[in-house]
Amino acid sequence: MSYTGPDFDDPQPRRSRRGPLTVALAALVPGALLGWVVYEAVGGGPDGEDRTASPAPAPHTAAVSSAPAGSPRDDGKVSASPSARPDASGPLKGKVVVVDPGHNPGNFRHTAEINRQVDIGTNHKECDTTGTSTNDGYTEARFTLDLAHRLRTLLERQGATVKLTHDGDSPPWGPCVDERARIGNTAHADAAISLHADGSAAGNRGFHVILPGSVHAGAADTRGIVGPSHDLGARVAGNYLRETGEPPSNYLGEGTGLVTRTDLGGLNLSTVPKVFIECGNMRDSKDAALLTSGAWRQQAARGISEGIVSFLRDS
Repeated sequence: MSYTGPDFDDPQPRRSRRGPLTVALAALVPGALLGWVVYEAVGGGPDGEDRTASPAPAPHTAAVSSAPAGSPRDDGKVSASPSARPDASGPLKGKVVVVDPGHNPGNFRHTAEINRQVDIGTNHKECDTTGTSTNDGYTEARFTLDLAHRLRTLLERQGATVKLTHDGDSPPWGPCVDERARIGNTAHADAAISLHADGSAAGNRGFHVILPGSVHAGAADTRGIVGPSHDLGARVAGNYLRETGEPPSNYLGEGTGLVTRTDLGGLNLSTVPKVFIECGNMRDSKDAALLTSGAWRQQAARGISEGIVSFLRDS
C-alpha cells in the first residue's frame, strides 16, 4: 500500500531524531532477526526438532517467467473457494487466526464510503483506501486476497480456524480499518495479520513487517499486545525471508525488516497480537515480477504461515 493513503501517515525513515530507546532497538533488532533466521534454519525450532543433521535449506526461488507484470501467473494457485474445515488432528487445533487482506477490489467503486472518517484512537482517518498497484495494473487488493486464500489453506492444514476480514465481494467494499481490528478482537484471535504490498518509488525493494507501538489514547490501548506482536512479527519476518529470498526493505527498517508504527488503526485498535506485512514494493520492477507470480505468492504464504505456526506453538 502507498504510505500516502489514509491509514498511514507518511513515514520519514531517514530522520536522525531518535530517542535513546529507539537507538537501542535499532542496534538490537538486526541481530535478533538474523539470529532468528539462523535459529530456525539450523535447529532448536519451536517444535524442539533437531535440525543440525541436515544443512539449512536455501531460500526457495520462484520460476518467474517473462509474462508481463500486469498478467499475474496463477501457477501453484490455491482455490478461492470457501474455506475447508481445519484439520482436527493438526498442531494448531483450537487456535484462531484472523487474516486481513489489505484493501478490497471493490473499493474503487465505493469512494464515498471509504473516504468517511473513523476513529483510530489517536485521531481520525479515512475508513479505507484503494491500495496501490504494479505499473501494469495488478492491484494490491487482488494480490492480498489471493495471498490470503493461500495462507488460509496452509493454516487450516495445521488445524487452525482461520477467519478472513473480507472475501470476494462480501462485503463489496472495506471493511473500514476499525472494523478490521474489531473482527480480530471479537474472534479472540490468537494471532492476526494484515497483508499488504507497498507502493513506494522504483528502486525501493524488499519486505517489512509493521509492529504496533505502545498507544494508550481514546479507544486505543496496545500496551498488552506490543510484546507478543513483536514476537509474532519477528517470526513472520524470519520465515518469510527464508522461504522467499525477498530481502528486508532497503528504505524502511534500517535493514531489519521490522518497523514500529503508532498511526495505523488496524494495529492501534487491536486487542490481540497483530502485525502488518508489506510483502514487497509493487512499483519496483524486480519486486513486481515476484508479486505477480503465483508460484512466488505460494512461497510467500508458506513463509507467513510458518511464522504464525511458530508463534502459536510457543504461545
